[in-house]
Amino acid sequence: MAEKMKILHVDVNHPLLIEQFNELGFQNDEDYTSSKAEIESKIHEYDGLIIRSRFSIDSGFLNKARKLKFIGRLGAGLENIDVRHAEANDIFLAAAPEGNRNAVGEHTLGMLLSLFNKLQKADKEVRSGKWDREGNRGIELDGKTVGIVGYGNMGKAFAKKLRGFDVEVICYDLQGGVGDENARQVGIMELHQRTDVLSLHVPQTELTIGMINSEFIEKFHNPFWLLNTARGKAVVSEDLVSALKSGKVLGAGLDVLEYEKASFENMFGTTNDDNSPADLSGMPEAFQYLIQADNVVLTPHVAGWTVESLEKLAQTVVDKIKAKFC
Repeated sequence: MAEKMKILHVDVNHPLLIEQFNELGFQNDEDYTSSKAEIESKIHEYDGLIIRSRFSIDSGFLNKARKLKFIGRLGAGLENIDVRHAEANDIFLAAAPEGNRNAVGEHTLGMLLSLFNKLQKADKEVRSGKWDREGNRGIELDGKTVGIVGYGNMGKAFAKKLRGFDVEVICYDLQGGVGDENARQVGIMELHQRTDVLSLHVPQTELTIGMINSEFIEKFHNPFWLLNTARGKAVVSEDLVSALKSGKVLGAGLDVLEYEKASFENMFGTTNDDNSPADLSGMPEAFQYLIQADNVVLTPHVAGWTVESLEKLAQTVVDKIKAKFC
């Protein structure tokens, strides 16, 4: 039986999270509306914190969290948490990449097939009364080489989804020995030489911010398709647009954009109460290009955002905290 611990939930998640914590004897308090400053003023009362991405957990916040034993993050990464400071204070960090990796793998494949078969363009045209078969002739995935950058939970999930296609899958990762039966690990030079489709599955770190820039893109021997279901700041949008215009990048599937707010919950500054479209006139020129391009598919950071993953993420965090403290 776990010791009696007091947990603060600052993001709404699957109800099983609170239900199972209650069964373990934890006290669960919910506060989904207070500001970060208001949460910070009372975090010293709590042993645990459950968050998605509503605000960042920096050193100042952690210094106030004198009793904190763990932070459960309902998501894949920990970039919104000062990991070094947390670990220095013996705070256990429980992220949940296992919970939404399948969803990310499926979404990435869906974006790729949509791009290859011009599904977004064709759908829009048919709805407007245009019937252009030749202009919507697609290409096939078979025979292509798919390069995956970042071969952890998400990269492996995408590679597994590609097993039903006649493709070569290669992966590049800073950690050695991560290749498996679904992808052969290669060096950066072979990645540049062979890739027809490049899919990003990296966390946000100092090394990955801005990694897909003009210099990186120009090193590829063949024009290629780009998929990003990882973090928006990995891709320099202006450089991507330049490559799309030149034909070096043939098309892009982007679930994430560098313009997103840190919370991922909103990109356009404010949310209209009636969920109507925001005014995009003030957005950067590169973004204006992306939203008009027929060879770009955009989704609002939902690759790992399925009905099933909502439950899996919660269960993963519960299991990790239970294993550590019970």
